Amino acid sequence: MSNAPPQLTDRSALMRNRKRMQRDALFLHDEARFELQDRLAMVKKSFTAPAIVTGHPDIWTDFLPDAVILSDDDVLNLHPRAHDLVIHVMALHWANDPVGQLIQCRRALKPDGLFLGVMLGGQTLNELRSCLGQAEVAVRGGLSPRVAPMGDVRDLGALLQRGGYALPVADTATLTAEYSDLTALMQDLRAMGEANALTSRDRQFTRRDVFEQAASLYQGAYPGQQKALRATYELVTLTGWAPDDSQQKPLRPGSAQARLADALKTDEKPLLD
Repeated sequence: MSNAPPQLTDRSALMRNRKRMQRDALFLHDEARFELQDRLAMVKKSFTAPAIVTGHPDIWTDFLPDAVILSDDDVLNLHPRAHDLVIHVMALHWANDPVGQLIQCRRALKPDGLFLGVMLGGQTLNELRSCLGQAEVAVRGGLSPRVAPMGDVRDLGALLQRGGYALPVADTATLTAEYSDLTALMQDLRAMGEANALTSRDRQFTRRDVFEQAASLYQGAYPGQQKALRATYELVTLTGWAPDDSQQKPLRPGSAQARLADALKTDEKPLLD
């Protein structure tokens, strides 16, 4: 029996989608850049051997001048303990094995090396998922996979722990974009290189009445302030460190030297059975 992870993403389709990207549609990458710059500014440490894992090398070559730029292949071209900083940017949500990607990045870090990841989170395009799903059920009597499954921030934080990182943190930033209609939204997704690349996607052209029904539902339920409809994008930033003896460690249970009740100046009451 094979232990290979399920192939959720059709890599050939993903590569085709990425080749169609247009620079003026990459506002999510601009926001990811801001998030990474903010995290790096808070770290009082200089990095001399960084690596950036991404499916968009042309966009990220200038982020860190000395960084090695690597493709987000299933097997990353990383060497053990070769880097003091590894950044995985705007690609982890398409990974067939996200935990495996995180483990590979952690193994490539020197002790006390930093991992930073930015990816799309579970709230991304929740409006589109809902309206397309309702429209397909109403018109076709069933659903087809259209948007890649994206993790909740709590689940993604747990992935860092499973990947063997110390001091794991996951946090989110939510962006809202507005579009004139559903067609404009779909065109923007194609221009971002984020169109449907699921292995299980429907290979047939979607019937026009499905999109018409979805567009009507969308505009009625999720109107924008300036344009006809709005769309949510959630960026999740992951932070973790390669374990090292110099890092802070949690205290052993029962090792506290002071009582919380004393600090709060209150009486401690036993719980009832």
